[in-house]
Amino acid sequence: MRILLIEDEKELAEALSAALGKHGIVTDHTAHLADAVELTRQNLYDAILLDRRLPDGEGLRFIPELRRTGETPIIVLTARNEPKERVEGLDLGADDYLGKPFLVEELMARLRAVLRRPPNLAELKITAGRMVIDPLHLSVTVDDAPLDLPRRELLVLAALAKRKEKTVLRATLEAAVYNYEEEIQSNALDAHISRLRRRLAEAGAEVSIHNIRGVGYLLREE
Repeated sequence: MRILLIEDEKELAEALSAALGKHGIVTDHTAHLADAVELTRQNLYDAILLDRRLPDGEGLRFIPELRRTGETPIIVLTARNEPKERVEGLDLGADDYLGKPFLVEELMARLRAVLRRPPNLAELKITAGRMVIDPLHLSVTVDDAPLDLPRRELLVLAALAKRKEKTVLRATLEAAVYNYEEEIQSNALDAHISRLRRRLAEAGAEVSIHNIRGVGYLLREE
């Protein structure tokens, strides 16, 4: 899962990005609405976390522009949490409204809730071969037995399985694993794929990952 965090409190943004990362979420962060709009033009996000008081404006006023390419769920995270302010946020298009301070566990529950709504049903469990992937809870099972995978390998696997039998571009896979600020080593993706192949074969998942030279990778059911 990849989300956009629009938050001008640097320490909070860093802490929240790190906490979400433990749940397998790749977070792009910006403190400015203008940059956020540009990021939504360049990337597809599963959800947007939006503060209200930002250096270049009121976050709620940008909801239509942030969402212009689809129905991306937007959760407002703000200290402005009076009933009237919550009503205002929901009326202006937010899918959910969470007052600061909050627990990461509650935010995760709210993310799972908004992602279960149409048109995000594709984010529910993915089946391929003998395995089932749950992207929202960051888990994989093979014949109901848990398969323990490092977070980044699991993100690569979920991106491939969601598009099984189709070629997935390298850039798409990298975007599923790394945020735009991270430096990606040239062979990092290939290393993830190599380890995944071995783990899946050992688990008897009955899927295989094929290299489409110069383009990307494809997951096929055996």
